[in-house]
Amino acid sequence: MSAPYIAGPTLDDARRTVLALNGDGKCATIDVLGEEIHAADEARAIAAAYGEVLAAIHDHELDANVSLKLTGLGLKLDLGLCHELLAGLLRDAAARGAFVRIDMEDASCVDDTLGLYRELRAAGIDNVGIVLQAYLKRTHHDIADLRELRPSVRLCKGIYVEPGSIAFTDAEVVRRSFVSCLDALLDGGSRVAIATHDEDLITQSLERVASLPHGGYEFQMLLGVREARATGLVAAGHPLRVYVPYGQRWYEYSLRRLQENPQMAGVIARATVARAIGRG
Repeated sequence: MSAPYIAGPTLDDARRTVLALNGDGKCATIDVLGEEIHAADEARAIAAAYGEVLAAIHDHELDANVSLKLTGLGLKLDLGLCHELLAGLLRDAAARGAFVRIDMEDASCVDDTLGLYRELRAAGIDNVGIVLQAYLKRTHHDIADLRELRPSVRLCKGIYVEPGSIAFTDAEVVRRSFVSCLDALLDGGSRVAIATHDEDLITQSLERVASLPHGGYEFQMLLGVREARATGLVAAGHPLRVYVPYGQRWYEYSLRRLQENPQMAGVIARATVARAIGRG
């Protein structure tokens, strides 16, 4: 069941997947699986893998960037090491004309993640973006706090199970927060990557980006999920990026995603059924 949602165990698998997506008019963001690290050497290995991804994007002229989780670079192990590895990857990416998206993880990581982002931007590094999660009650404050930086933001609902004291738990409230966050980001001049499979949010987002230039926004979806809708958005002239994870840790990734967000099981199940019907 994991196969449609993960490119495969190797970088070459990811390269072939991205080439196919590019052929369909879609761009990609590549993620190296394996953020569950316990030693500095593991963090350095993840960083080295991302270096190989950046080289592959450049050498094969892929329409792709990278997305990384800071826990994989040692965020909870050694903040200084994490900063060092991240800064090195950003310098490498800049030299290749590439962009890096810092993924957002559970609520315990938000302050350190945004802190590192601010430090990098203060140092003049601008080929970097972040992710904000609409279901966290703090996100509107974070948007206001980051406004002067006009950050490049991937806006998503949020997948981690968090307590009601810090996160909205009602689905409709989360949708309203998503739209409100999108309005605030666009009003602040941010370039927003609208990451959702929710049809109502896609519709409302389309209304809000109607007057923006083609490069002023993009939609993002997961590999293997709502492929027909993604293709339809591209056919209608909207930029769309597909999240392409790869690596040996695909099994752990799949289990963790379902544990973090049981609702994702429903999304995957619907996509699997649709794919089976399509084959029939």
